[in-house]
Amino acid sequence: MTGQNGGAAFVLIYLGCVLMIGVPVMLAELSIGRKAGSDPVGAFKILAPNTWWKTLGALGVFTGFMILSAYSVVAGWTVKYILVTLSGQFAGVDSTTIGNIFSEFVGNGPSTLFYHLLFMGMTTWIVSGGIEGGIEKATKILMPVLVALLLLLVVRSVTLPGAREGLNFYLNPDFSKVDFVVVRTALGHAFFTLSLGMGAMITYGSYVSRNDNLVSSAIYISLADTMIAFLAGFAIFPALFSVPGLSPEAGPGLIFLVLPNIFNAIPLGQIFGTTFFFLLAIAALTSTISLLEVVVAYFIDQRGWPRKRAALVIGSSAFLMGIPSALSNGSVSFLSGFMDLAFRYFGEIALAVGALFLCLFAGWKWGIHKALEEIRMGYPSLRLAKLWSFLVRYACPAAIAFILISSFRS
Repeated sequence: MTGQNGGAAFVLIYLGCVLMIGVPVMLAELSIGRKAGSDPVGAFKILAPNTWWKTLGALGVFTGFMILSAYSVVAGWTVKYILVTLSGQFAGVDSTTIGNIFSEFVGNGPSTLFYHLLFMGMTTWIVSGGIEGGIEKATKILMPVLVALLLLLVVRSVTLPGAREGLNFYLNPDFSKVDFVVVRTALGHAFFTLSLGMGAMITYGSYVSRNDNLVSSAIYISLADTMIAFLAGFAIFPALFSVPGLSPEAGPGLIFLVLPNIFNAIPLGQIFGTTFFFLLAIAALTSTISLLEVVVAYFIDQRGWPRKRAALVIGSSAFLMGIPSALSNGSVSFLSGFMDLAFRYFGEIALAVGALFLCLFAGWKWGIHKALEEIRMGYPSLRLAKLWSFLVRYACPAAIAFILISSFRS
């Protein structure tokens, strides 16, 4: 996103969106979920019975499903790269060869479909058996290791020849490149990466204890997510500008083009590379689990399906829905760009629409005083209550609506 939208200026706008819009919206979602104790559709049925607001929950569930279908394709690429790095295909080759390996892979329909199926299968298997006992325990170990490897990559990346130009691109903002597309993308990505506007935080809020501090949860989630993303930029862009022929506008494939070049430049690069892509796959898996859990929770709570049936049916459906995205980089010309469209309309616009109406619900329909009462359950003093109320009722809806309207007119 940063590479495609002008660098540092995008980063600043994104950080502003996270702070002034993302955190307040997340807190609203968590409070709704904990109060209702149900999935997104059920939550609006409970808090606003016999109204159309349940449609907002349904939109979130469908949005999460559509994002999952495309996200699983990209996540499958990480599994492929575990094997490619482990086999030593990147060892000693130049950036052109690395680019050719990636192009050949994403252009190979059967191969991308296989890894999409594999990743969706892993996601379905974990969600069908529950999350707490397996993936949660594993990620408590694996995620710190991923952070340690990321820090190692940052140190090596910023010391590569030509790194200064990459740091300038990443840290020195050029606001002449900013337009409504950049702002819309920054806002959409803030919602995407924080899992807002699709009911994920409503779902997880329904699992939270009444005594937990929702304010600190929202802040810690947003801070941790943003810090990891910011670190990733320091690993990618200095290395990108040190390798001739690579463009920061390469899109989702950027990580698969740049990182192999870094691993080639460090001792034991093959081992570090294999480990990194393995941990990256685990990180992606935690995201697909969250996306699938939103939809599965709906069918468990509202349709009475057993968990295993819901996970299998929805997981299989998401795989089928993701086939056009898996083939969109290959020889099927009419599917070209399908993945980009999926992320644009569901990963940006639909999330923003969902967040807009969620603010209106928390601030006006359900009522800001009821929302504050729920938040105070775990944080009685609730400093900045007036600021949060103002943001949720006025500032956030106005900003989101303005950006949405302007993006359709531009």
